[in-house]
Amino acid sequence: MSWIAGRAEASFDRPAPEAIIGAIRLCLMTKEIHTVPVRRLTHAPRPTSDDAPPPTGPRDGTPGEHGKGPAGPAGGANLRLDIQGLRAVAVTLVVLGHSGVTSIAGGYVGVDVFFVISGFLITSLLLREWSRDGKISLARFYSRRALRLLPASTLVVLATLAGSWLFLGPLRFADYAKDAIASAWYVVNFRLAEAGTDYFNTDVPPSPFQHFWSLAVEEQFYLIWPIVMIVALKLFRRRALLAIPLIILVGASFALNLHLTETSPAWAYFGSQGRIWELAVGALLALAAHRLNDIPRPVAAVLSWAGLAAIAYAAVSFDGTTPFPGHHAVIPVAGAAAVLAGGAAAGRYGAGAVLSLRPAVWIGGLSYAWYLWHWPLIVIVPAAAGFGAHDGPLRLIAALGGILLAWGTLHLVEDPMRFHRAFKAHAVRGLTLGLGLSAVAALVAVLTLQYPPTLDPGGARQDTKKTLATASDPGAALTDLLAQPVEELPSNLKPSLHETAYTRSTVYTDDCALTMTGTKQTKPCLYGDKNADRSVVLFGDSHVAQWFPALDAIARKHDWRLYSFTKNACKVSQVTIEWQDGPYSTCDAWRAETIKKIQKLEPELVITSSSNSAKLYGGGDLGKAWGKGQAETYRMLQRGRTQVLTVLDNPWPKNNTVDCVAVNPDDLPSCARHRSEADPKPEVTQAIRDAAAAEDVALIDPYKWVCAPSGTCPAVVGNTLVYRDYGHLADGYIEALTPVVEDELLRLFGKDLSKRPGN
Repeated sequence: MSWIAGRAEASFDRPAPEAIIGAIRLCLMTKEIHTVPVRRLTHAPRPTSDDAPPPTGPRDGTPGEHGKGPAGPAGGANLRLDIQGLRAVAVTLVVLGHSGVTSIAGGYVGVDVFFVISGFLITSLLLREWSRDGKISLARFYSRRALRLLPASTLVVLATLAGSWLFLGPLRFADYAKDAIASAWYVVNFRLAEAGTDYFNTDVPPSPFQHFWSLAVEEQFYLIWPIVMIVALKLFRRRALLAIPLIILVGASFALNLHLTETSPAWAYFGSQGRIWELAVGALLALAAHRLNDIPRPVAAVLSWAGLAAIAYAAVSFDGTTPFPGHHAVIPVAGAAAVLAGGAAAGRYGAGAVLSLRPAVWIGGLSYAWYLWHWPLIVIVPAAAGFGAHDGPLRLIAALGGILLAWGTLHLVEDPMRFHRAFKAHAVRGLTLGLGLSAVAALVAVLTLQYPPTLDPGGARQDTKKTLATASDPGAALTDLLAQPVEELPSNLKPSLHETAYTRSTVYTDDCALTMTGTKQTKPCLYGDKNADRSVVLFGDSHVAQWFPALDAIARKHDWRLYSFTKNACKVSQVTIEWQDGPYSTCDAWRAETIKKIQKLEPELVITSSSNSAKLYGGGDLGKAWGKGQAETYRMLQRGRTQVLTVLDNPWPKNNTVDCVAVNPDDLPSCARHRSEADPKPEVTQAIRDAAAAEDVALIDPYKWVCAPSGTCPAVVGNTLVYRDYGHLADGYIEALTPVVEDELLRLFGKDLSKRPGN
């Protein structure tokens, strides 16, 4: 983030004689030099001539003409402590937001603030180098970046790998190790963007390396930006014309950001292509830095406070449901730019008066290291202390404890490496060190993949699938299995934890479950006995698709064609639900199109189901609207020979069950839930029951297949996991239930699907 420019990049060099003369002339012209009064640190951050961009630059508009015009700042050798304070604001917002402080749910905007600061400081640094030397040394630039970033980040990568191995369990360790490799080479944002497009990753525990995405975005920008600047400076020579490529970059990236926020939110958030406009805004401001001191002091003061208010507004108003970045990102980006612009001339009445206070400046100096440490601590410390529902305060305590680690990292790792004479005066050495550190981190991650953590399971348990398949009464056999509590992870668990969490049924591998943005099913999605005369249709969201393994086997056995028409989070009921702060319109369009398709097929049976988790767009009584919409759908489907069956939503676990089991293999009851707490929307369940009764639609309540007679809904039944994530039944468990589901379907509709329930 902006700390990659370094603490000292917010300082000014001692002015050259020409700069002093320029400052005197400016003083005589304006009668007053606008400066920001600041409280000085007893020991200010150590400045370096290589990394310190001035707030103002050459005023003659010819940065490439070395020696002409003032080369230094007009304001003297002050530190821009307000920039350090702005860093403190940004990192504090990120940490508090990540720690679960609900009043600052939009704390993630601190990353956007860092992007702007970084673009401003790094571009200022490059412009100053061009003005001073008449050229920009790519080797020296990348060496500085390597020395600034990689010693601390390598330490955190290695420590996080160790913590993940020890405390996060074996289930997702392979993913975490791959994230470590991607973080070491600053491409982890692409991995996260790709993983984020998976609907079923919604509640997967976040990677302890996830926060490296923002550093990756910055470094990807800085791979190309110095080269673009060199070319532009040679072509244009004048500072004003340097804005041309930046304006093009801002416009193109911002437009792409708007598009991706609508169509692929994960790529919009993590992808560099839709984020670099934020760094480019800071770079544009750097081009005008030589004019910032000319802003009238009252205007500059108002500008700086307005910018800080905009950042604060975004932090407290945004939350996890805000479509971001999109147009919402303009608020924190513009706010950061306003603070930077106004801070140069705001005087004692500007926001710099607060941002320059000692605590803020101190935190700003630790911001890079604190950012690196805070997220692994938030993820790993609660796991090390024990999986539980009350880890919110512990996350915050752990994150705040990261300040101590940040202080130690700064003084024992960052500064000693960064300012060491052996590297500072030799760009090649700095680059070599940086590449070596990245290689070491990646190599260690590869080695850990060869020796992953393991679980110590308990004894063997009854084979769930075999027991039900061979039982004369599968339903009764299932009830008996449910009544037998499983305390420890069975040694004969089948499928394995990893298979349960990562394996998807055929409807997903065949792309027959539409994503949130899809509106039309282009694949035939035909299964079962494809040449049969009788047809069954699966219709709904992922909570009907989860029954596919059992229904496909039953359809093949009894000569039924099985069509699967499903769309993620799209409800069967004629209701418009909310998605990304707007209507889930693609769901409404898909539902209408699919109902027409089903009517044309005239199947013998339509099996519907939807999850109860939704928010009604526009507000209102969710249960009443859902029930009315459900009845409408029933009337549209139940025509002629077509009958409708609704499978009510399954009981929901209290967390991601697979991860809970992986963390608590010897205490599986801690992952169970009572059925009285397992329905997220009981009013919706009742509305569906009422609609089905009114329209003569058959119902199946799956609670009897998931919860014991005592009311406990366990994580493991026999030797099989019940859930694959935070709300979906596991494919292995559904397969085991096949005989139970088959008996129920045949009882209701008969083998030829001609029987009427109740007859």
